[in-house]
Amino acid sequence: MQPRVTVITLGVDDLERSLHFYRDGLGLSTAGIVGQEFEYGAVVFIDLQSDLRLALWPRESIAHDTGLMRGAPSSTELTLGHNVVSRAEVDAVMEQAVTAGATIIKPPQESFWGGYAGYFQDPDGHLWEVVWNPQWTVPD
Repeated sequence: MQPRVTVITLGVDDLERSLHFYRDGLGLSTAGIVGQEFEYGAVVFIDLQSDLRLALWPRESIAHDTGLMRGAPSSTELTLGHNVVSRAEVDAVMEQAVTAGATIIKPPQESFWGGYAGYFQDPDGHLWEVVWNPQWTVPD
């Protein structure tokens, strides 16, 4: 298998609420909800970077498509990392997330490995780590 992750899909409970959070609150670019003409097809795609998209898809649709029973969501199964260029940008992104409706789980602070990071949860409980790593160069 070649390492080509092209879509990261987050299961959501309320697609409109999630669209509002990511598009209007965090300022991420999207065409909005597409696929509404199909039962279980409504989805939001957000371009993140070259060849990578974030998809917001109702949990019920994921359960239907996979044939799996819908289980209880757990915030400790996955985190999404958003690397930035400075400590100040960590603080700014965290504040933007709060304004958009996120819950701060861990306020930004110095990390044991020499960086600076914090965690927030989106309205569906998905964890985002906003992090400045002095060892990484973040592309524009």
